[in-house]
Amino acid sequence: MSKAEILIIDDEAQIRKLLEITLESSGYTVRQASTGKEGILMAANHPPELIILDLGLPDESGHTILQKLREWYTNPIIILSVQSDETDIIRALDNGANDYLLKPFRTGELQARIRSSLRNSFNEDGNQVINCGDLEINLVARTVKKSSENIRLTATEYTLLSVLVKNEGKVLTHYFLLREVWGPGYINQSQYLRVFIAQLRKKLEKDPNRPEIIITESGVGYRFVINPV
Repeated sequence: MSKAEILIIDDEAQIRKLLEITLESSGYTVRQASTGKEGILMAANHPPELIILDLGLPDESGHTILQKLREWYTNPIIILSVQSDETDIIRALDNGANDYLLKPFRTGELQARIRSSLRNSFNEDGNQVINCGDLEINLVARTVKKSSENIRLTATEYTLLSVLVKNEGKVLTHYFLLREVWGPGYINQSQYLRVFIAQLRKKLEKDPNRPEIIITESGVGYRFVINPV
């Protein structure tokens, strides 16, 4: 797979330069926009494989730009922002962002998030058997094995796991998971989610008290990690 093209939409010239140097050194093609309007125009004329979007733009809120992009743009969008309030993070994720990273950021972590988002994007219609250490999840056969032994999951446990796996690397908010697994009438029943996440960890993790594959994003939601660090 050739390296992807990445569009950076950020009004800070120093951040754009840092990202350009970092990403191009890893083989990515980088384009830059300093305003939301310019970014949308560039994305529309030549859609990149991934967009890195700042929320604090000079012409329009990054949240508004995100919503406009998601009207037609289906590739990954990673939010890179100083806005650390959980409300902003949850709003961005619920509006279609694939991930959210706070400034200042570690370039290594950003690149890992980019790889994960791109892998998930490229594999949407591809591999249906997921291997994660000694864990094998077959999305066609609807089976889960750990160390070659079948793991029995309830229907709800499997549905929750499959939603997490299909969105590997992406932070899924409590609202999103409750809506997808239980339905719109359960979006405020966060205790359901906590119970079933705990049950999945007990069955799948090496140490349920120190999870490596079903990661908690505090106050926001959960992330499924295929290759834990």
